Amino acid sequence: MQRDLQTKFLTLHEFVAAARSKLDANGWDYLVGGTETETTLRRNRHALDAIALRPRVLRDVRDIDATSSFLGKPCRLPILLAPVGGLETFDPEGAVPVAQAGGDFGVPVMVSSVSKRTNPEIRAATASPALFQLYVRGGGRFIENHVEEAIAVGMEAFCLTVDTAVYSRRERDIVKRFAKPWRAGVGDDARHAQAALTWADIASIRRAYAIPLILKGIATPEDARIAVDHGIEVVYVSNHGGRQLDHGLGSMDVLPEIVAAVGGKATIIVDGGFARGTDIVKAIALGADAVGLGRLYCYALAAAGADGIVRMLEILEDEVHAAMGLLGVTRLDALDPSYVRHGAPVVSVPSVLSAFPLLETD
Repeated sequence: MQRDLQTKFLTLHEFVAAARSKLDANGWDYLVGGTETETTLRRNRHALDAIALRPRVLRDVRDIDATSSFLGKPCRLPILLAPVGGLETFDPEGAVPVAQAGGDFGVPVMVSSVSKRTNPEIRAATASPALFQLYVRGGGRFIENHVEEAIAVGMEAFCLTVDTAVYSRRERDIVKRFAKPWRAGVGDDARHAQAALTWADIASIRRAYAIPLILKGIATPEDARIAVDHGIEVVYVSNHGGRQLDHGLGSMDVLPEIVAAVGGKATIIVDGGFARGTDIVKAIALGADAVGLGRLYCYALAAAGADGIVRMLEILEDEVHAAMGLLGVTRLDALDPSYVRHGAPVVSVPSVLSAFPLLETD
C-alpha cells in the first residue's frame, strides 16, 4: 500500500484535492474553516508568507539532517501531529491511525480529549512520544483524573488547551445548522468549567504532578512569562488554527516575542497555517523547537489513512531538506534569524489553501 502511495501522491496539494473529493460539505468546512470572518485564519498564512528566506551559498550541504528531539526523545522531523477533535470525520478509526502514522514515521502525536479512542489504545498504537491534550469540561477532580490516567498509561506529557474559555462562533457550521457530533452533551456545566480555568489551577496541577506540562494557546509574551514562572515545560504558541478569537495575530507574528520572553526556559511549539517545508524551516529559524501540524495531516488522513499521513510526512521531509540545503545549512541548530527577513511582499491572497496554488489547475 505504501509503495502505491509513493506514486499516487508526489506533492502535498494532491492530498488536499483527494480529501476534498472524499469529504462531505460539513466535514470539509469543519476542516478548513475558522471563526466568524476567518481573519485570524488568514493572518496565520499571511504571517508565514510575509517572511522571506535568505540563502547562503557555496557551502557543503551533502549531508543534511533534519532530525530533532522532543522532551528528550528523537524525532525524524521537528514536528508533532497536533490534537484535532472529531478525527472520525476523516477516518472511522479516528486517532488510532494518526498515532500509528506518528510511530511509523517517527514524530510525536498529541491526542485530543475529544477523541473517541482511549488513551491506552493511543499509547499502544505508537512507539513515538504520545501526548494527551485536555479540554477542561468539568469541576472537582476532572483535571486530576485525566492527568493520572495519562501518567498511568505512559503518556510523555500532559497538555491543557487554554484558549477556549468561551466557545467561538464558527459560521461555516452555523449557517448550515451543522451540530458537531463530538460536541453532543457539552452543556452549561462544561462551558462553565472551561470559563473558570485560571492560573491557580495550573499552579495546583504543577505542584501535584511531575509529568511535563504543556499549555496550548499561548499568544502573548505576557502569558508566556507567567507560564515559565509556573514551571511549565512546553509553551505551545497557537491561536487554535484561527478557530477561536477572530482578528488575532498570526502565530508567526507573535513567535519571536514569545521566544524572547521564554528565554530558553521552556520548549516552544508553534502551530497555525503551517503547510510546507519552508514554513517549518522559518519557524525553527525564529526560535521554535517544534511545529504542530493539524489540517495538513487531516488532508492525508482523509485521503489515505495512516499510510497517507506517512507519505505526506515523507514529502514534507523532502521539502524541509531542499529548503535547508538551498539555505546553506545541514543541521537545524544552524538556523537562526539571519536566514529570514520579515516584511516580504505577499504574492497571493492568504487563505487556508493558499499554500497550494496548483489546486487551481486540478
